[in-house]
Amino acid sequence: MNENNTRQRNCVAIGGGTGLATLLSGLKGFVGADGTYSIDQLSAIVAVSDDGGSSGRLRDELQMPPPGDIRNCMVALSEDSNLLSRLFQHRFSGIGDLGGHNFGNLFLAALSEVTGDFAEAVKLSSEILASKGHIYPATLADVRLAAELTDGNTVHGETEIARVGSRIRKLYLEPEDCHPLPEALHAIAAADVISVGPGSLFTSLLPPLLVRGVAQAIQDSAAVKIFVCNLMTQPGETDGMTARRHLEIVREYVPELQFDCIVVNNEPISELQASKYEVEGAEQIGVHGSISGDVIEGAKIVYGNLLDTGEKVRHDPARLADTVLSCARKVM
Repeated sequence: MNENNTRQRNCVAIGGGTGLATLLSGLKGFVGADGTYSIDQLSAIVAVSDDGGSSGRLRDELQMPPPGDIRNCMVALSEDSNLLSRLFQHRFSGIGDLGGHNFGNLFLAALSEVTGDFAEAVKLSSEILASKGHIYPATLADVRLAAELTDGNTVHGETEIARVGSRIRKLYLEPEDCHPLPEALHAIAAADVISVGPGSLFTSLLPPLLVRGVAQAIQDSAAVKIFVCNLMTQPGETDGMTARRHLEIVREYVPELQFDCIVVNNEPISELQASKYEVEGAEQIGVHGSISGDVIEGAKIVYGNLLDTGEKVRHDPARLADTVLSCARKVM
């Protein structure tokens, strides 16, 4: 890091789902920027355990990694926020074979067959979209999620696991002996800042950390390590969990990984939002303990108003990215 600590030269964001894409869309504004913070190289390591929707159909039919989360990250990092991005996010209507498929997913599938290499297809697609960063699948293995439940039963697949999170005794990958891309490990080793989250705890955040060697590589890196907590609990998956419990569970699965900071929103949602989400069984995540100098599992809590405007409770991309980079600066 340079002398005035204003440049986070290499940033790596890890996760999946809409949470990772939201953070990336905020971070890309700092790539090559002049100002308090600036990023030279931005990389994303993306979960590839999705088995639902268009992604699930493509992985079953073509034996390829699920492209959905990666597509969202490519669009989030794209400099072209208009036609190309809209095209990659377009979902076909109707009840035929194309119905429900996303054009970006199909594009990645076609390019994977042409090149014979999914990682190369991701790289080339990112170039087409003029992405301001590098995107790496967490693994190229045909990896699936499985969970042993407290009643002794086992469930398979991300879709099913998302419904039984509160009853999970052990989450694991099938096959467990899957490995990350060397390029992803290199990005982690060269990082100045590494973030995990926001995203679904069991289906977006833990899967890439369970890929063999990833958690240890993060811990071995000299980067500032930041955990970004969700805004709301997720029905069936994280019912009643606080920010503290989220981080405790991550440490249970990857005890070798020590975070420096945990980023938590401290702005209350509206009463109307709270009532709508209560119907769905979700509530705003809070932290027990004092705000001043509080620590969770060795990680300093960094609070901020991270809420986006709108009816749905979402992170504001710019506020979230600014908070991640600012708390990294404080640690440095």
